[in-house]
Amino acid sequence: MHIRKAGTFFLTAVLVFGMSSAFAPAQDGAKQDMKNAGTETKNAAKDTGHGISKGTKKAYHKTKRGTKKAYHKTARGTKHAVNKVEGKPADAPQ
Repeated sequence: MHIRKAGTFFLTAVLVFGMSSAFAPAQDGAKQDMKNAGTETKNAAKDTGHGISKGTKKAYHKTKRGTKKAYHKTARGTKHAVNKVEGKPADAPQ
């Protein structure tokens, strides 16, 4: 019988303290709301800056790679053309 009373007492205590904290007024005021808004704005600006930085770096590297690829293809094409023409007489206009 004592266990049942102890369990009931414990359950009642949990409900009373739990409910009292649920109805407690919030301690945050307008000042804290403004601080939170400022912090969120700062974090959003940081995230945007990091995203732009990442995109810029990616675009730079893609452009660099494309330029090198075009350079190498042009060089190979020139060598191929030189090898094709080599040994043939030049048709010089007179």
